[in-house]
Amino acid sequence: MVVKVYGPTYASPKRVLVCLIEKEIEFETVDVDLFKGEHKEPEFLKLQPFGSVPVIQDGDYTLYESRAIIRYFAEKYKEQGTELLGKTIEEKGLVEQWLEVEAHNFHPPLYNLVINILFAPLKGVPSDQKVIEESDKKLEKVLDVYEERLSNSKYLAGDFFSLADLSHLPFGHYLVNQTGRGNLVRERKHVNAWWDDISNRPSWKKVLQQYKYPV
Repeated sequence: MVVKVYGPTYASPKRVLVCLIEKEIEFETVDVDLFKGEHKEPEFLKLQPFGSVPVIQDGDYTLYESRAIIRYFAEKYKEQGTELLGKTIEEKGLVEQWLEVEAHNFHPPLYNLVINILFAPLKGVPSDQKVIEESDKKLEKVLDVYEERLSNSKYLAGDFFSLADLSHLPFGHYLVNQTGRGNLVRERKHVNAWWDDISNRPSWKKVLQQYKYPV
């Protein structure tokens, strides 16, 4: 059966879509309108009890949380498409390390910026300037660490593109293109080169072309 991905227009589901394309896995998408509250409808909550996207269905197997999903597909289909997990135990360890860094250091301040700069105005609520300032400072420090790492390595886990890099694409796109903070990437030579590399992969371009962001 064809894999189903719920909520393709939003950022986190795009993490799954680009992984599926890299792994050459056939899929179809199911729209979920968060602005209309469709993620809180009883039928959707049967799939994802916390009411968020993405969710995937692979036959009779259902899985949610985007980073868990990309790990699942990268492992299940490791013999086809792009190798995204690393080949040695050491490479795999670094992929996991940088996936954790993305989830716990890169994503939280950037998520706060996206919510306050892009989504708060849509909802008619004031942006929290203190949160914006704190998030800017945190993200700058995180990207300084990335700059050091990428001065010695083409990609985060080594000289190969992996889930660790891929996972940055959906919210990195917001950072560079829509928050007015693209300079945080552009002013860091090695981060900038890395971003230009991963954001120009055909898989990501295809996702952007076919599944437009809602904001």
